[in-house]
Amino acid sequence: MNIPWTDIGTVSTAGLSAVATWGAWMAARKSARTAESVARIERDRRHEERRPRFELSLGGPYREHSTLNVHLAGPDELGEVEIVSIRVDDDDKDRSDLSPGAATREEIDSHVWGPFRFTPRVNDSDEIGRALGPFTLRVGRGRPFQMERTRPGRWMTGKTMDQWQEEYLGHPVRLVITCRVGDEEWVLARPLPNDPW
Repeated sequence: MNIPWTDIGTVSTAGLSAVATWGAWMAARKSARTAESVARIERDRRHEERRPRFELSLGGPYREHSTLNVHLAGPDELGEVEIVSIRVDDDDKDRSDLSPGAATREEIDSHVWGPFRFTPRVNDSDEIGRALGPFTLRVGRGRPFQMERTRPGRWMTGKTMDQWQEEYLGHPVRLVITCRVGDEEWVLARPLPNDPW
């Protein structure tokens, strides 16, 4: 049997062409994954560069009330943070084992477990003093918010205000600030020193 060399060349060329096509497809696929990874890294870097920087202070000469000063220090390119909301976070103690008795589970869960809360229904805070906002803040500007020392829950019979506050002496006020600019969002946890009175 005689196989013409032209047929062998044609088959070989077709085979090599298929291998080259497969190799090009693999290279293009790898290149696309690399480009996607680089773009994601660049987006994350840019998002971090634009993260709002806050200067926070808790002050005032009062024993029961204080002022939280919130100042948006940068970055300048933001211009304005369209939506800012602040929440007082609880301490790290696990209270899942507290069984409702004199208090409901809802009361236990909504109680602010820390040294300070926002003064309820002042500066657009909620009715328990856990959260306030949303509000808008321009770079270089700030706002004061009234805070007050937390109190023992109504169900904590026999615990005085002084006893309750002694438990939180030196513990920070834990704030969670949520910011939004366009489609970008940042959630920032900020502990704020709580100097003893």
